[in-house]
Amino acid sequence: MQKIFIKYTLAIVTTAILLILFINFMFSVRSIEGQKLTAFHTKIDQVIHTLENNKEELALLNENLGEDYLTRARAAAYVLERQREMYLDVEELQYLANLLNVDELHVIDGNGIIVSASVAQYIGIDMANHPQTREFLALLEGGEDAYLIQEPQPNAAEGVIRQYVGVARRDQKGIIQVGFAPTRKLEAESRNTYEYIFAKFPTDAGEELYVVDRATGEVLGHSGGMDRAFTAECYELSRLLDCEEGAFVKGPEGGMMYVASRPYEEVLICAAFPRKMLFSKLLVNVISIFVCLLCIEIAVILLLNYLVKRKVIDGIHSINENLTTITNGNLAVQVAVGGNREFEELSSGINAMVKSIVSVSNRISAIIDMSGFPLAAFEYKKGENYVFVTSGVRALLELSASRSETLCSNADLFDRYIHKITEKPVEGEQDIYPVREGKYVRIHMSESDDGAGGEKGCLGVIIDASREMMEKQKMLYENTHDALTGLCKYEYFKQQAAEIMESASSGRGCAVVMLDLDYFKEVNDTFGHNTGDRYLQTFAKVMQSMPEEHFLTARRSGDEFCMLIHHCRDRQQVIGFLDNFYLALKNMPAVLSDTETRIIGASAGFQWTESPDASVAVLLSHADEALYEVKREHKGYFREWL
Repeated sequence: MQKIFIKYTLAIVTTAILLILFINFMFSVRSIEGQKLTAFHTKIDQVIHTLENNKEELALLNENLGEDYLTRARAAAYVLERQREMYLDVEELQYLANLLNVDELHVIDGNGIIVSASVAQYIGIDMANHPQTREFLALLEGGEDAYLIQEPQPNAAEGVIRQYVGVARRDQKGIIQVGFAPTRKLEAESRNTYEYIFAKFPTDAGEELYVVDRATGEVLGHSGGMDRAFTAECYELSRLLDCEEGAFVKGPEGGMMYVASRPYEEVLICAAFPRKMLFSKLLVNVISIFVCLLCIEIAVILLLNYLVKRKVIDGIHSINENLTTITNGNLAVQVAVGGNREFEELSSGINAMVKSIVSVSNRISAIIDMSGFPLAAFEYKKGENYVFVTSGVRALLELSASRSETLCSNADLFDRYIHKITEKPVEGEQDIYPVREGKYVRIHMSESDDGAGGEKGCLGVIIDASREMMEKQKMLYENTHDALTGLCKYEYFKQQAAEIMESASSGRGCAVVMLDLDYFKEVNDTFGHNTGDRYLQTFAKVMQSMPEEHFLTARRSGDEFCMLIHHCRDRQQVIGFLDNFYLALKNMPAVLSDTETRIIGASAGFQWTESPDASVAVLLSHADEALYEVKREHKGYFREWL
């Protein structure tokens, strides 16, 4: 008996001491990690602050240089437009370049050929032959105020780094171009490199600062230089993504590093410190505390005088095993632990509780089914082999019998299935998700606390929302589309047109078109308003036959219509689409009576734009002006606003 007493007492006290030691160790670890994490965050914030300051400085420099360079280019154009005899004299152009303090000066004719230059070997170069020079050809069609400020890059002729600025000539079709050696800009950019910034920050012995690309995982800069292999786990992007609040990751030569990371734009800025250096002082403190606790253990053993009987512990273990089985979803288990009256009463109480839970669940499911309301409920806890669901879940989620049985027998599978549905809610709606086309459900979920300190469960309610969504979609369509023609209403058209233009890709333009039916009043007066309505519907049908990827169509009012022809390469493509539209009008005449049909006549005006920020209202106004010019001069076709 004494041996048993000593055994259990020693185990209890040793456990208590180890627990105290562990708590003290964890608290100390947290404290040390917190201090280091705070220091890392401070340094990373300083790095980010330096980067932001350097970016602002570089942006200001670019703006100032761009304005300065553009002014010099326009000054060169002004001189050359008034002294044309300088064009073919290389020495004169060199002299002008020196006066303007530019490195190169080129004169480009309307065919994109350098006809004169301050650098003689550049004369005769065709600007269309190289991507670097080809960008400036757009100035030939851009109007007399057009200009282009190009970023520094190797030039086409010699591969020398230059920044070129071009302006359109005012006296004739052509371009005046100046070139600069971007020394100041390159020097400013060099001060914004990570190596330069890291060199300005003091680091502790063993501490590292580095930057990793969030897209490629490449190390872009390191406080110790880039002449090393970055193969350790502490440099791997997948590991660094989890280190925002600090984490231990394997470092070079197998040692562990304490790493903190902070996302900044497209990179992760990281700081690392060796774990052995971080915990060197902690180890001494832990050993001292451990010795003191061992002495306390000896004193505690001498004071304790009780023994927990083996069969009591065995009984508790048996009950715990049964409870674990019940918790995992097997509600058919009967707890039967004997040996003393207390255990028998406890077993009976647990069995009664489980039976009551099953009974309540069955009653709830039956009540919901009897109500006839399209509602279902579920409850589960991750890791269990059982999910409580009412019978309506299967119908609302349109599950097959086998699929429903599989999901309800595994809480983790059911959890993934529910979260897969709720990943894509209906846009603009709260808690409403599509099950299939025309089928929608509203799902409300919340955590449930089992009160035992374990993992929280999940309660959920599913309601059929299909009718509600159908009514909203119908109402939205009626509010945004014309009842007679099915085309967009005018206000909705302007809203959609603005969104399309704003999202257009670079190099693509669009045209706003205003249309008016010719002689429509004559049709109404001669054949009646019903025929007039069919006449309008036929015209709308032709508009709707145009390719959706390029046309947005609307009815403005009466016999006035409008279109947005978008995502076009140039205005010639717009004209081609309008030609196709008028051809389609000829091929689909309107029926006026049993014996008479007529080709619908329509006049149109349009304005072309390549600016995504252009005002739709202004474009419509200009297109309307062009329309009325057509109505006055030549009905039945279209004209561009100029």
